[in-house]
Amino acid sequence: MSGRMIAVVGPSGVGKDTVMQALVDAAPQLSLVRRVITREADAGGEDYDAVSVPMFMGMQAAGEFALSWQAHGLRYGIPATVDKELKQGRDLLVNLSRSVLPAAQARFGAMPVLLLTASPAVLRARLMARGREAGAEIDARLARAGFALPGGINAIHIDNSGPIADTVRRALAALYPQKDVTLT
Repeated sequence: MSGRMIAVVGPSGVGKDTVMQALVDAAPQLSLVRRVITREADAGGEDYDAVSVPMFMGMQAAGEFALSWQAHGLRYGIPATVDKELKQGRDLLVNLSRSVLPAAQARFGAMPVLLLTASPAVLRARLMARGREAGAEIDARLARAGFALPGGINAIHIDNSGPIADTVRRALAALYPQKDVTLT
């Protein structure tokens, strides 16, 4: 039985990485996809492989990505090694840009999409707390927070304004409706 690629999307500051890690901690059938990003290694946030733009372009030309895209002035790649994990029956959580969802579904087939949301005040506070962006950059990210998903993409909407345990419980219930979602 093949595993599923599960996309996690939402505006900057909504807590995608925190929710994804909490989901993996709570559900042993889930694993995280480690992205390759043209971001400085010490930028903080998610666990990723930092590479230069020339290195990224070489990896892309060599077919090392199952999926790649550009957003926020950076390049992002999903390693082609995910195919092996999916064939082994692992369900994989991947942080994706909303704009790349059609390409992801074309590449991985039908896949659940978790759309995380939070109130504007929560988003602003989280962006300020992480310290990666200044005021104008935060405002720009918040302006994009309400962008709609591409046409034809059905998502599971989950509000992540409250306790992480509530978010995880709702996400697991949506992803595995046939199973008990008691948190471990």
